[in-house]
Amino acid sequence: MAVPPLKASSFLQFHAIRPLIFSISILLTLITILEALEVGGNGENGIFKEILRDEAVFRLKELGKVSDREGYLERTFLSPASLRAADLIISWMQDAGLRTWVDQMGNIHGRTEAITTSSKALIIGSHMDTVVDAGMYDGLLGIISAISAVKALKISKKLEKLQRPVEVIAFSDEEGIRFQSTFLGSAAIAGTLARSILQVSDKSGFTLQDVLKENSVEATEEILSKVKYNSESVWGYVEVHIEQGPVLETLDYPLGIVKGIAGQTRLKVMVSGTQGHAGTVPMLLRQDPMVASAELIVTLESLCKYPDKFLTIGEGSGILQKESFSGLVCTVGELSCWPSASNVIPGQVNFTVDIRAMDDKARAAIVSEFSKQISERCDNRLVNCSIEHKHSAEATHCDKDLTSQLKHAADSAIRKLSTHDLGDMPVLMSGAGHDAMAMSKLTKIGMLFVRCRGGISHSPDEFVMKDDVWAAGLALVHFLEQHVVE
Repeated sequence: MAVPPLKASSFLQFHAIRPLIFSISILLTLITILEALEVGGNGENGIFKEILRDEAVFRLKELGKVSDREGYLERTFLSPASLRAADLIISWMQDAGLRTWVDQMGNIHGRTEAITTSSKALIIGSHMDTVVDAGMYDGLLGIISAISAVKALKISKKLEKLQRPVEVIAFSDEEGIRFQSTFLGSAAIAGTLARSILQVSDKSGFTLQDVLKENSVEATEEILSKVKYNSESVWGYVEVHIEQGPVLETLDYPLGIVKGIAGQTRLKVMVSGTQGHAGTVPMLLRQDPMVASAELIVTLESLCKYPDKFLTIGEGSGILQKESFSGLVCTVGELSCWPSASNVIPGQVNFTVDIRAMDDKARAAIVSEFSKQISERCDNRLVNCSIEHKHSAEATHCDKDLTSQLKHAADSAIRKLSTHDLGDMPVLMSGAGHDAMAMSKLTKIGMLFVRCRGGISHSPDEFVMKDDVWAAGLALVHFLEQHVVE
């Protein structure tokens, strides 16, 4: 594993003496003393309500207040708010008994060693950055749940009995808002971050290299290579995350096991026609790219709802199965036209296409068929069409053994907290990308989803019930206890 060359105190001035941090440290000390006096309420029944629920929810709310904007939550890569949030996260990691540091990409690390120092490490993490006008659970729940679980082990005197090192990482950037490139933090650790990213600029014209230099890091290819972890030093990666969808709520289940993360293709479709006067060009003589685009968008919807109407699906070698298209989703999220005037037939229309599926062959078949439909329908309407492939990522599958351990731990947590049998735990596919995708290039991965109200995410309406936060934290406690030497 890469040895961090800089401590948190020398990077970003995270440990500058501030009244806020001093006050928080006193508060955390008092909390720890109270918890030590109440081990009977936490340790004997093993549910750690005060730590895994009450304190975790309080900390989520505290981070939800740390924003670069007035009136809504926004916290991007190495922004002033991200530095303030880092202060809090570091103090909470230290409160849980973790040794902390910050690497050259702004990732925050908290680590505890094991009985056997040569053992491979378990990494648990998620991201601390947000989208614009965000909720306070996306990414942050995974960080806080991990810290809380480690703290519960500390209180129950099991932290020093771990058979392998445990490292909690708060990744500096997953959303990609500032530099339009996702997984800056986790990709750097996995060693897959393209070196060209250093020259990418944000909206203010500052490159990633400029931003790192402002924060006392001479960002060179050699320096960034030191962030990368050696795969031989890592045992696995686990991430807790809100579902960002409605399935768990529909099933009335607090937690779900993730079988994998969908592959994704992003396209930009450009449709060119003949610009003209809205009142003088007869309907039968128009070459209208807006109408052609509308037809293409409806065609995409039909293709993704009913792929069997367009593709050969059935039994036999080399033929796609119906199950291959399970979870397939297609979205047009952005549309623009020129000149965008109410009395002008547009001359140009562009729209984006986002296609996601767990089966990469099925996704490729949808992309191919849609490209074919674009060609045919544009020819019929006498407009010119072209397609740009903007992004492609293969599906990521979770490790079976790691997933089995997570499921066992989550089942145990739910049995402790539930007054009735909820039945079998749901197994879900993630349609959203996560840091686990980047970390899968380094090690085996496992993920646990947590129910969120209405399936709403990337919104201030994002919400997780207190008891579901508790269930997630307790599941991690039980998972970690599987790695404790009794």
